[in-house]
Amino acid sequence: MKTDLSRRSFLRATSLAAGATLATRAITPARAANAGANDAIRIGIIGLNKGSQHLKTLLQMPDVRVAGLCDLDPAVLARIAKSIPEAKGKPFLTTDARELIARKDIDAVMVVACNHWHALLTIWACQAGKDVYVEKPMSRTVWEGRKMIEAATKYGRIVQVGTHYRSETGLADAIKYLHAGELGKIHHIRAIVYNLRLSIGRRLPWYPTDVNYDYFCGPAPVRPLERNRMHYDWHWNWETGNGELGNNGVHVLDIALRIARHDVAPRRIMSCGNRYGIDDVAETPNTHLAVYDYPSIPLIFEHRALPAKPGVSYLDQVGGLRTGVIAYCEGGTVAGLVGATAFDKDNKVIRKFPGDGGGTHVRNFLNAMRSRRKQDLAAPVETGHLSASLCHYGNISYRVGESAAPAQVDAALGSFPAAQGIHRELQTHLGVHGIDLARRPFQLGPWLDLDASGDGITAVGTPRPGALEHARFLLKETQRAPYAIPDVV
Repeated sequence: MKTDLSRRSFLRATSLAAGATLATRAITPARAANAGANDAIRIGIIGLNKGSQHLKTLLQMPDVRVAGLCDLDPAVLARIAKSIPEAKGKPFLTTDARELIARKDIDAVMVVACNHWHALLTIWACQAGKDVYVEKPMSRTVWEGRKMIEAATKYGRIVQVGTHYRSETGLADAIKYLHAGELGKIHHIRAIVYNLRLSIGRRLPWYPTDVNYDYFCGPAPVRPLERNRMHYDWHWNWETGNGELGNNGVHVLDIALRIARHDVAPRRIMSCGNRYGIDDVAETPNTHLAVYDYPSIPLIFEHRALPAKPGVSYLDQVGGLRTGVIAYCEGGTVAGLVGATAFDKDNKVIRKFPGDGGGTHVRNFLNAMRSRRKQDLAAPVETGHLSASLCHYGNISYRVGESAAPAQVDAALGSFPAAQGIHRELQTHLGVHGIDLARRPFQLGPWLDLDASGDGITAVGTPRPGALEHARFLLKETQRAPYAIPDVV
């Protein structure tokens, strides 16, 4: 199953809720004349493979006009453009986002492109006076996220991040329930993504010929593909994506942050895992455990991409969930994603909190565009940056790690008995698939100590030469001209 389950549940809900060049051809920093209270908001969508569902939602809104569509794949652009009813008018079409962003008849853009394009497109749009709805994770690196905050602030733009569970009604009610102390103290929060991911293949190096591949790569190096397809599977390459931790993990970690009332980065973080059961060219782990050391309420992320056992397509569950968050409290647990359920200590249902999937999230963005009040946003760039940074740090720790025996992993998790328990569960899960961690061990990342800003690493928990420098490099990495984000946006 290759689809993004979290986005799909959200988009079903939104449909129901609806009733050189720029890097060499600069955009003049100027505010667009944004729509007034009674005018239609004119929106351009960048990235139509995933953005097509947003398009369906916007077409149902009477106070919105889809004024532009962009996808670098001409075939995708033509197919999606053909789907728009004639009564809705003909939007401007382009394969180059710079042309769409530069237009004066567009008030806002939805950035639904690959992760490695999120920051640059958002910054360009802010400089051009556009408001922005940018999909999660809002950045590919920690440094990019800070630049996006700076651009939104400098140019006075409304920027909403697509962590749409910030608008989920059932979760909001469940979080109020927890914060009222109905289940006592929260001990820790487990955020899980059990999502079946199949092989992306392995083939001789090749270059796509039906798209501008240089433009697809953008800030990333231009390297030949060795996977079967260009679209979507960029998620599992470090230069263009952030693995499942950054794909669906950002949703569940964002929910966990809200439950715990954490509004800053943790004091330290570590992660471990590996890629098991699949022989392909993907770089990111499909079994992953990350621990976020907050003194009051630690957060634990876990990802499994293999089924519950060989030969089936279903996955394991925790708290009745395959993707979601479980808060472990003195008096029981609360588990949820779309809505939530409270259980007592004997796992008996106490209360249910029905949800709507976050279907008002796009509407929240549009309302904030009209009010021009950043505080009206459900997911402004600052909260999006924190959630994305947790994903980035989890990946950084993993990438700086080394092979380690199960006993070494247990020792590293020694201060977190709940994480040690999850590690043992993972050993059992992998053992069902015939994977022996003694022969194919986890890659154990070091603890990363973070600075007070949450944007820097002060130390790494390993004496290995170069580990700190490597981790700090991964905070920003490199960008390819002419698609590089400047230090001053």
